[in-house]
Amino acid sequence: MKASLPGHSGPSGGFEVLEMLSACHRRIEQQCSTLRRLVPHLAAHGNDDEARAAAASVIRYFETAAKDHHADEEEDLFPALMESMAGSDAVCLRELTQGLAGEHRELETRWQHLRAELEAVAANAAASLSAAEVETFVARYEHHIGLEERELLPMAARLLSDIEIDRIGRAMRERHGGGLDP
Repeated sequence: MKASLPGHSGPSGGFEVLEMLSACHRRIEQQCSTLRRLVPHLAAHGNDDEARAAAASVIRYFETAAKDHHADEEEDLFPALMESMAGSDAVCLRELTQGLAGEHRELETRWQHLRAELEAVAANAAASLSAAEVETFVARYEHHIGLEERELLPMAARLLSDIEIDRIGRAMRERHGGGLDP
């Protein structure tokens, strides 16, 4: 059974793409939860096999699916939303999408700092992870996901036609190498 997009009763037409974007948010939250748990695990158990595997898994996710998710939004969803507002006052939407894109850049920068620490853990070269870096990264992602879930995805569901959502879905599948696991 598919989860419904926030603000909608269930899938119709091309809304599966928006549900996939929302599902990616859940996976990002799971990875952030792993990051949070990794900090005390390293302190208590050192850089054991479990810590190295968790670090490698988080790196893999944020280097692939999370990057593609940001591209899905910035290259396909945001422009489609702006186009849907052609002829209307799109100032609010422009501010929202530009703000979210700016948050993507901030998250990517924070990720690069955190990635270096995780690579050291994964390579058994370090047995600690900055709790402050992890908490800041996770808190920023929680804020970002909340904004997209409350405002962006419901707006996309209201404004975009099934044809446009299907086009976005095709672009996403191509970006993800034929599979769709944003």
